[in-house]
Amino acid sequence: MGMKIYQQFINGSLVNSHSSEWIEVENPYTGDIISRVPKGNAADAEEALDAAKKAQPAWAAQTAAYRASYLKQMAALIRENRVELAKILASEQAKILPLAQVEVDFTADYFDYYAGWARIYEGEIINSDRFNENIFLFRKPIGVVVGICPWNFPFFVMARKVAPALLTGCTIVLKPSSLTPNTTFEFAKLVATLNIPKGVVNFISGSGKTLGNTLVTSPLTDMVTLTGSVEAGQEIIRASAENVTKVSLELGGKAPAIVFDDADIDLAVKGVVDSRVIFSGQVCNCAERAYVHKNIYDKFVEKLAVAMKAVKYGDPFASDTVMSSQIDKAQQVKIDEMVVRAKAAGAQVLTGGKKADTRTGYFYEPTVLVNCTQDSEIVQKEVFGPVLPVLPFSDYEEGIALANDCEYGLTSSVFTTNINTVMRAIKDLNFGETYVNREHFEGMQGFHAGWRKSGIGGADGKHGLMEYLQTQVAYIQF
Repeated sequence: MGMKIYQQFINGSLVNSHSSEWIEVENPYTGDIISRVPKGNAADAEEALDAAKKAQPAWAAQTAAYRASYLKQMAALIRENRVELAKILASEQAKILPLAQVEVDFTADYFDYYAGWARIYEGEIINSDRFNENIFLFRKPIGVVVGICPWNFPFFVMARKVAPALLTGCTIVLKPSSLTPNTTFEFAKLVATLNIPKGVVNFISGSGKTLGNTLVTSPLTDMVTLTGSVEAGQEIIRASAENVTKVSLELGGKAPAIVFDDADIDLAVKGVVDSRVIFSGQVCNCAERAYVHKNIYDKFVEKLAVAMKAVKYGDPFASDTVMSSQIDKAQQVKIDEMVVRAKAAGAQVLTGGKKADTRTGYFYEPTVLVNCTQDSEIVQKEVFGPVLPVLPFSDYEEGIALANDCEYGLTSSVFTTNINTVMRAIKDLNFGETYVNREHFEGMQGFHAGWRKSGIGGADGKHGLMEYLQTQVAYIQF
């Protein structure tokens, strides 16, 4: 594809950064530098926020159906360029091409989905205690939104923030991850061809410490929505405190998969493996640990190790590749160091357990660990790689207790053929999502929200839309 040079998208135009510095973007599989994006500074952030602030009142004054028309145009542009966008996405993050294509197509659908909310979301009329009085509750846009995106699903999460923001009458300044900005900037070039009012949507890149910090601490910012690590979320909370800015945070996860002794073992193995190796294990809602009833533990672990060993890794563009490289060298090293510490603490490797011996890329072998303890790092902390510790449990109460014993609370799963066990587990699990007899992968009409350190607020569906709205109540005496 050759080296690409991208510009910031501010106030309706592709413009040069106020900074003369650049971020070089690496293809993790080949090691080649494939693009340069601006290492924007505080001046970039201020210019984008100023444009968004000035554009917001007129944008909010338009009808929701009018705003939705631009979301439909964005969806159409993505579909027209779907193959090229998927190739760019696969190249900048070593995501296998079929999954990159799913992400691109899902992103187009996501814009259309939220466009469909234009005539649906509504306020309320509330009964008053007074004679001849009506109480109206209006839902109004929160204002200027700052969206900060992760590197693992950069295109979809961009839409997850842009679509509901624009539909509700907010304007947005979106910062892609410095590791994976290319697909977002390709989208910015497409948006530049639309006649959307200037300043409504802005895309700018730069470091979190300068450009990102300016975006979050600015008094012009009415809401910050971040998808990222717990540490990043904690920084956002601290930085937003001065102006009491609303935050919506989707942070890390350490999802448990509980396999009961009446489960379909083959189905459970497939569901757990699919949930562990998708995008090389670099997904917030991945199955990060498995708890298996002692009656089927040996049989399950044996089949799991065979299935994980069979996962083919390599070139993201090869048709038979199931997973590719980690996002960068640092991620590969982090995963390896966690496994080394787990082995030192007594964990046994059934398959994998080391960096893969490949000519290119930052690969880590699909790994199954047993003989881990519940309080160990590998069981308690997010790995974000294709490594799965498996622990036995003896009865329902113990399985649920072990699953809930975690500082995270994003997703979970249950494998059983007993509907009573399903309903009990859903009641007893302390996670924002629970999947039953299937892999971990959410729908756009659901609500992706974590408990505990996995976040504040959430995204998708009706409840995700409400994140971008605030209420105004009017008491009307007549």
